[in-house]
Amino acid sequence: MKSSMLDTAKPALPDSGQALSLSPVQRSALRARAHALHPVVMMGHGGLSDAVLLEIECALKAHELIKIKVSTGDRAMRTMVQETICQRLSAAPVQQIGKILVLYRPR
Repeated sequence: MKSSMLDTAKPALPDSGQALSLSPVQRSALRARAHALHPVVMMGHGGLSDAVLLEIECALKAHELIKIKVSTGDRAMRTMVQETICQRLSAAPVQQIGKILVLYRPR
């Protein structure tokens, strides 16, 4: 006997897209909106896996504007992670504050 919960399709990662760009005015407004947000995805030392990308994809679909906490201590690595996420998920980088990345993708 199968459960109806098993019949639901798992979300899939989209094909690689193109990062969005924002104007300075849009970026400023999004930074103001993101101020009160808490990180919804935490990326550990395992790095940017498909599972983490899938969680980010789900969070962007649900919230449009999200914060991600990245545990790596290297700023260049965090910048590279942000660029990779934006490229793969067709999102726009809004801000990077320490280990927190702010991303936006309109619904």
